[in-house]
Order: sequence, then C-alpha cells, then structure tokens
Amino acid sequence: MSRVWDVPVDDSTRVRDVRVAAEEASACAGLPSSRTATAALVATELATNLLRHADGGRILINLVERGHDDGRRSAVQLVSLDHGPGIPDVAAAMRDGYTTTVAASLGAGLGTCRRIANDFDLHSAPGRGTVVMARIGHEPAVRNQGPPPPGPRAGGVNVPLGRAEHSGDAWGRVRGGDRLTLLLADGLGHGAKAAEASGLAVKELRGLSELPPAEILRSLGRALRPTRGAAVAVAQLDMTAGQLSFAGIGNVGARLRTDGTWKALLSHPGIVGAQAPASVPVQRVPWHADSLLVLHSDGLPSRWTPPDDGVLPGCDPAVAAAVVLRDAGSAARPVRDDTCVAVLTAGGVSRHGSGT
Repeated sequence: MSRVWDVPVDDSTRVRDVRVAAEEASACAGLPSSRTATAALVATELATNLLRHADGGRILINLVERGHDDGRRSAVQLVSLDHGPGIPDVAAAMRDGYTTTVAASLGAGLGTCRRIANDFDLHSAPGRGTVVMARIGHEPAVRNQGPPPPGPRAGGVNVPLGRAEHSGDAWGRVRGGDRLTLLLADGLGHGAKAAEASGLAVKELRGLSELPPAEILRSLGRALRPTRGAAVAVAQLDMTAGQLSFAGIGNVGARLRTDGTWKALLSHPGIVGAQAPASVPVQRVPWHADSLLVLHSDGLPSRWTPPDDGVLPGCDPAVAAAVVLRDAGSAARPVRDDTCVAVLTAGGVSRHGSGT
C-alpha cells in the first residue's frame, strides 16, 4: 500500500509543504540522502513556478517503479499541474536559471530540474496550462543520456479522495517476452481496505506476465478473495503482432486513441474477488505507432472529453495521464472518489523529455 501526496499550492507557505512531502516520499522510497535532496530541490522549484507563473496549482507525488533497469525499487514521481497561461517559449524556459519574473529565482529552473531528475517531461498549451513531471530514482541522473529507448511505455498518476494518505486505486505494469501488460485496479470503496485490494492486484500482476488478460483476471479473482475486492481492467500489448487485448471487470474506464479517433473499450459488470463473472469477453484491436490508451477509475467524471492533442502520444505516459486528469475535472465537478489514470503509449519521444 503506497502513500500518495496531493498538495495544493495556492500561497507561499505551501512551498515548504511540497518540499516536506517530497522528503517524506523519498524516505518511503528508501532514497539516499543525496537523491532526497534532489527531490526536495525539484519539488521546491516546481511549487515556486506554480505561484510565479500560473497563480497556483497542485503537486502530486506518487511512488512508482522506473523500469527494469532500476529493479523493483521505487522512485519518487513529482507532477505539477496548473490551469495557467502556459509557457510561451518552452525552449527558453528549459535553460538553467531562466525566469520571466523580476523576483529573484532559486537559480535552478526547469532546465536544472530536467538535468538532475532521472526522468523529466512537460506538456504546455496556451490557455490550458502546464503539466511538468520529474522522477527521482536511487542513482544520480546520467547527463546527456538522450531520449528513452523506442518502444511502448506505461505510466500514471494516482490521487486520493480528500487528500488522504492512501488511495484505494492502483496501477501497475509488467513485461513478459514481447508483451507489455498494463493494469488498473479500483478497490471497492476507498481508504485503507480499498488500497489493500488494489495494491494486492498490482503485486500479483508481477507473477502473471505470461498470461492473457482473461486468465490474469481469473487469477486475480482467486487472490483477491480475502479482500473486499476491486474493479480491474487489464490491457496487454503484443508488440510483435501489433495488437492490443483488453478485458475488464467493474467500473474501470478505457479509451483508445488511434489515427486521431477515440474509441471506448468496455468492461464487464462485477467485482474481482467477490462477484466476478464466469467468463470475460476480450476485445482485440490493432495497435499503431500513434496509439494511446487511457485507463481510469470512476473518480474521473463519467462524461470526460478525451483531449484533442496530437502531442500527447509523444509525451511521457505520466504526463499524458496528468493532462487527462487535469482537463477532465473542474472546481464545478469535484471528484467524489479516489482517482487513478494510467496511460500506455507507443513510445514516441517527447521534445522536452529525458530519461527512460
């Protein structure tokens, strides 16, 4: 069961709150002191930027796995979201020490954040705002490491209801041969018991990489019986065949973007671990170089509008997930449950990203 930090940044006192949250997350991830200091610096800069350039926003901090090269160790993922004016000149903003205000800056800026983070990416659109993501792992970032290797990538963001310590939702990914499997689980209800169910689903996924989606759901049904159960969606990409297979039980949403068109993938009613159906239909659809899959829990408004943004498939999946999260909700439609968004992309390289 992972901690989640959701910190609103609406005045200068919140900058310290974000820094403390980053230090707490680093301790939970077991980061060494040098990388904890890096996470704190990045968190401070992101929060300061929200106040100076966007009139506030929020910082989400999740513990995630970076990939095979980092084993099963957790990294600290910091995501800054705002509804500000956007960044007019991203290239200039990425230079170390850059600031558009007269006030003195920290001397860091987005350029330094990109350089010291293991993974970094941003998405900015005029009038819609900016999303910035940085992941801090156990080892120092390698300078000039270049873009991530080609191939599909998965990532996500997770937000607890009412800024609770734990979210009842969880997402996970696993590779098995030429297949990449993405799972999103929404534990029944919310709170610690819901988090126990969703967390167990993610943990069990690690040993099920060779199974197809329907078999994964059946195995999870047995594993989750001691819990209150969860809604679970499983999407598996066969990289050799260029085919995506999807199966879901419960109210986890799924939308696939291909050739600029969005299509809904449907889950079957039920609860994994409690009231699962005897058989689950599996949908199989082609997967292309521009495809983007969004899985989300019911914390997202049911009638959210998919973004009409051809840049998102080339972003880090966590950035794409955060853009969906930000744009799907509003102050007029507050979330009523934990909210998790997980994204699978074909692996296009962002213009601003780094890391693996």
